[in-house]
Amino acid sequence: MDDERPDPNDPFIRMVPARELHGYGVVPMDDDPDPPPRSSVAVPIGLFLATVFTTLWAGAYQTNTSPLLGAWQFLINDPTALLKGLPFAGTLLGILVTHELGHYVLSRIHRVPASLPLFIPGPPHFIGTFGAIIRMRGPILSRKALFDIGVAGPIAGFVVAVAALVIGLRLSQVVHLDNTYGLHLGEPLLLQFVSWLVLGPLPEGYDVLLHPVGFAAWFGLFVTSLNLIPIGQLDGGHVAYALWGPRQRTIALAILPILIVLGFVGWPGWFLWAGMAGLMGFAHPPVMDPEAALGKTRIWIGWGALAIFVLTFAPIPFSVH
Repeated sequence: MDDERPDPNDPFIRMVPARELHGYGVVPMDDDPDPPPRSSVAVPIGLFLATVFTTLWAGAYQTNTSPLLGAWQFLINDPTALLKGLPFAGTLLGILVTHELGHYVLSRIHRVPASLPLFIPGPPHFIGTFGAIIRMRGPILSRKALFDIGVAGPIAGFVVAVAALVIGLRLSQVVHLDNTYGLHLGEPLLLQFVSWLVLGPLPEGYDVLLHPVGFAAWFGLFVTSLNLIPIGQLDGGHVAYALWGPRQRTIALAILPILIVLGFVGWPGWFLWAGMAGLMGFAHPPVMDPEAALGKTRIWIGWGALAIFVLTFAPIPFSVH
C-alpha cells in the first residue's frame, strides 16, 4: 500500500462513510484535514493528562466510606487522597493505553493516517473516563490492514488486563457474602477460571472483594468484550468483516435481539448498546480488495479474538445487592 492520501474524488472513497464509534473504537474521518503539528500532539497530551487526573480521582473516591460525601467535597477535604487512586488509575490507563497503541502502531505499519489516541475524561463517580478513540483520516481499504488494525487493540489490551487480573486477585480478599453490599460485578468465564487458579475454590457463601488493581483489570476485560461485539465499525466488526465479508452484517443482525433480551433479563445498559448499533449501522463499509487472502495466521488470530470475546463477555456485568 502506498502512503499517499486517498483521492477524495475517487467514487470508492465517497461510498465509504465516515462515522464515529463508541468510546473505545476506531473513528474513520475520511474528510478531516491534517491538523497543525502542535495541536495534533498538544490535544492528545492535554486530554490524557486530564484523564489521568479524573481516573486518579475515581480510584481515590472508591476508598470513600461516607455515602453522603460527594466526589468534589471528598477531593476538597483532602487533595492528597488522590494518591490512593494510583493502583486503580495506573492499571486502567495501562490497559487502555495498550489497547489504543495497538490500533495506532498497526495503523502506522499499514500507512493508514491516524491521530494519536484521544482519551476522554469522565466524572469520578465510577471510573473517571469514557475511554479513548483514534481518528482515522482515511478509510482502511485493504482487507489485511482492516483485520490487523481492528484486532491489535483488543488483543494488546487483553494481555495487559489478564496480567493485571492475576496481580489484582492476589491482592484481593475473600469475604463472607454477609459482608458484601452495593455494586456486584459480573463474572465472565475468564474471571472465574483465573480466580480458581489464583485463589482456589471459594467456600460456600463467600465471594472475592476485588482490590482496585483487580477492579481495573475487570473493567479492562469488560471493555475488551464490548469492543469485540461484531457490529458495524466496532473492533469486532472490523475483524468479522475481514474474516467473513458481507456475512458480518448477518451476524450483527443476529446479535441485536440477544442484546435486547439481555437488556430485559439482565443489564439495562444493553438497550443502549442495541441503540448505538442501530445508529452506527450493522454493516461494515466495504474494502477495495475483499477477495485478498488473509492467510492461515490471521484466520487463527481471528478465531482467537472470538474466543477472547466469549471468555470476557458477562451477560449481566453489573448488579446491585
